[in-house]
Amino acid sequence: MLQLWLRSLIIGLSIAAPVGPIGLLCIRRTLADGRRAGLMTGLGAAFADGVYGAVAAFGLSAVSAFLIDQQNVMRIGGGLFLIYLGLGILRSKPAERAADSNRSESGAGSSDLGMLFSTFFLTLTNPMTILSFIAIFSGLGLAGGVASYGAAAPLLTVAGVFTGSALWWLMLTFALSRLKVLSRPGNLIWINRLSGLIILAFGLMALWQGFAAR
Repeated sequence: MLQLWLRSLIIGLSIAAPVGPIGLLCIRRTLADGRRAGLMTGLGAAFADGVYGAVAAFGLSAVSAFLIDQQNVMRIGGGLFLIYLGLGILRSKPAERAADSNRSESGAGSSDLGMLFSTFFLTLTNPMTILSFIAIFSGLGLAGGVASYGAAAPLLTVAGVFTGSALWWLMLTFALSRLKVLSRPGNLIWINRLSGLIILAFGLMALWQGFAAR
């Protein structure tokens, strides 16, 4: 069972690690708003990875088939939200003083939940996430077959995926919080512009792919 958990942890880590719009959003929020904001952003993605891990681990073929069938709609929805976030970042102005490394300057629970749910939604609307989980689980012989390890195996698999994904975001936000030079207001201006433009580009690309495939 420990081997299954470790394999699932590695899957979660490998899915979360590649830098994309979620990674850029986490980086930008960590530098601009503090480590807590970045961690809440990453946890939203980790929860979504856990959901998709459950779909693959429990062998919910009807759910995965529906998600794949609706991938163009999901791309469009996710693309529109990325465009909204990208434009918001481009319009935002860095604070005169960088946020504390351990907490967001806003410090509000509602703000934390907003950051968590925004990345949870964005990760769920990325059809490549579920396709990646299905491919990896199938390659390792885990898709819909973890029950052979025992009754608790699917839950253990989901826990491993979530832990691996959360571990990546924890390491990333901790490392970024140590780089004080990047949190200087002058540098944050360029980080805002660059991350905003890239996230906007990701949104436009997702929107184009969604409409082009219809």
